[in-house]
Amino acid sequence: MTAAPERREALLATAAEVFAAQGYRATTVRKIADEAGMLAGSLYYHFDSKESMLDEILTGFLNELWARYDAVLAAGLAPRPTIEALVTESFREIDRHRAAVAIYQKEARQLQTQPRFAHLADSQARFEKAWLHTLERGVADRSFRADLDVRVTYRFLRDTIWVAASWYRPDGQHSAEEIARQYLSMVLEGITRRA
Repeated sequence: MTAAPERREALLATAAEVFAAQGYRATTVRKIADEAGMLAGSLYYHFDSKESMLDEILTGFLNELWARYDAVLAAGLAPRPTIEALVTESFREIDRHRAAVAIYQKEARQLQTQPRFAHLADSQARFEKAWLHTLERGVADRSFRADLDVRVTYRFLRDTIWVAASWYRPDGQHSAEEIARQYLSMVLEGITRRA
């Protein structure tokens, strides 16, 4: 007998919040169960381990992120609109999966050394390739500056986008799209006043 999908999703959401707040290693099955209002043993009815919960959380987030990125990359847009769309989709994912993004930011490097989480390294390589290719196209077609170091730019974009998971709140003053617009304005236009 399997659990209702809604209950399973609710438990994963609770686990994601606990993992994000306490870290994977420090989180116990008992703590997740306490937060979910159930006995620790009852959690095993739904999941075989905290590792499987974490894997499901991260896989769900990455699958959704890649579905959206793949749609952007398949659209055949010029480099600048591609960057704009990738940034916007990234902030939308932070809005939808804030806890999963926070976990990924804190834990991915350590987790990818474990066979079960090897897919995280594959996703990271794919992520880097997509962004670097778009930046390289932009330099080649002169959408972006010729002196742009695409690797440094990629790292800047990656780190400044995803760190937003540490402060962004879905119920905050600005929507994910508004933050993406502000971010893109700063990145693409700068912060200095024009004459």
